[in-house]
Amino acid sequence: MTEAYPIRIGTRGSKLALAQAQEVRARLMKAHALPRDAFAIEVMSTAGDRIQDRALSEVGGKGLFTQEIEDGLNDGRLDIAVHSSKDMATTLPHGLHIGAYLQREDVRDVFIGRLAPSLQELPPGAVVGSASLRRQALIRRMRPDLNVIIFRGNVQTRLAKLDNGAADGTLLAMAGLNRLGMADVATQVLDPETFPPAPGQGAICIECRIADERIERLIAPLDHAPTHAALTAERAFLRRLDGSCRTPIAALARLEGDGLGLHGMILTPDGTRMFEGRMSGPVAEAALVGDALGAALLDRAGPDFFSGWGG
Repeated sequence: MTEAYPIRIGTRGSKLALAQAQEVRARLMKAHALPRDAFAIEVMSTAGDRIQDRALSEVGGKGLFTQEIEDGLNDGRLDIAVHSSKDMATTLPHGLHIGAYLQREDVRDVFIGRLAPSLQELPPGAVVGSASLRRQALIRRMRPDLNVIIFRGNVQTRLAKLDNGAADGTLLAMAGLNRLGMADVATQVLDPETFPPAPGQGAICIECRIADERIERLIAPLDHAPTHAALTAERAFLRRLDGSCRTPIAALARLEGDGLGLHGMILTPDGTRMFEGRMSGPVAEAALVGDALGAALLDRAGPDFFSGWGG
């Protein structure tokens, strides 16, 4: 082992975050025929993990789950960082970029019910917990008679809250449950056509320093081109809308033959107003497709759509 090892992998400390970091380590070991001790997983505590009593929109948004890890990249304590792509801000800190996306997992949301197996079967007034403004808005649009509350915490914490009666149901990402071997807890899988995911949902990304050629070469074999193209479109859509944890925004890009199709949606938090659209184009122009769809929805919604409630 040379002095250039171990490669230090930064991650949050939840079971899901650790599973994702371990998956990246395993893929890197296989791609480069390296032993396990060529990599060190470094657990970082982020503000998003520590603050559990308020909505993310009240305390800073997406960067709360990445800032401490990105500080570690910039000051040299870490070599790469592993994130859930949907946690990433559209503008990254100076000197950093997303160098690779692993092949995307299931993009769908799932409902986990204790009072009823599906959102449609919940009785009026039932309590559904979610930390996501997008999920909250979509639930309210589908079932305005439900009581939607803020539900923070990792997968295990939310399920424990559910079991303790804090809510009658909650929503989680199927991808996370699959990675934890917990898919069986889902009582309903939601159709992404009517309940579209967050931009980036289901995809693990690897962040690193720009122009760190050694690390770029190391992670290059893990980059899945179709996922990279889809996420490029979704993130461009989000960037045009200035999206954050303060704005209910959904997007899903899929490759269609030689091209790419993007479905995007914006909502008010109460779910009463919604604009959605679709756009397609060449894979090589994924960013342009995302930006154009974002601009089109903004034009339809009007300049004041996000004002007053965006925070």
